[in-house]
Amino acid sequence: MLTPSEKKTLKFIQQYFMEKGYAPTLREIAQGIKINSRGVVHRYLKSLESSNLITILPNRKRGIHLNPEANENIPLVPTIPLLGRIAAGQPIEAIEGRDEINLADFIMNADRFALQVTGDSMMEAGILDGDTVIIKHQNTADNGDIIVALIDGIEATLKRLKRLPDGMVLLVPENKFMETIAYEPERVQIQGVVVGQLRSYQ
Repeated sequence: MLTPSEKKTLKFIQQYFMEKGYAPTLREIAQGIKINSRGVVHRYLKSLESSNLITILPNRKRGIHLNPEANENIPLVPTIPLLGRIAAGQPIEAIEGRDEINLADFIMNADRFALQVTGDSMMEAGILDGDTVIIKHQNTADNGDIIVALIDGIEATLKRLKRLPDGMVLLVPENKFMETIAYEPERVQIQGVVVGQLRSYQ
């Protein structure tokens, strides 16, 4: 039998999955059920796991899975099998494994959003027209990052960032037929950094 607090915790997790499609963090659960201690949240989660209602994956920020037999109407964290490794250079044996990739960890964090690419300015970085890039929302970036840059508050573009010693900002295309353009730093607002990419072959 679950305590009222454990039921409240489970209900919050279920609602969070339904709204977001991925698991909440301990901090988000604590805020959601209006307590201050993440240690107490962890205790509630261990009780839910003992009741076979959830599974906790170790060393994952969003490592809560709702068990399907106990949560039939709740969308689960999407995963696909990770069956091994395969070389893109010299051939190696593709070895079957027993792991899986948690797609929520990969692309569905709360600070992520997706953009569909148009044009071929980043083709030499492997980003092609029609691809979808996964962006981590942030307003800073390191030299060499591929960023979403808003220019003059109007035009958004996907380019590689390079800062010059004099403060000028270069937005560098990955296409040898296109020119790099330099901007005064106040003209460029960083809106995010590319952290992933999706492409369909069907």
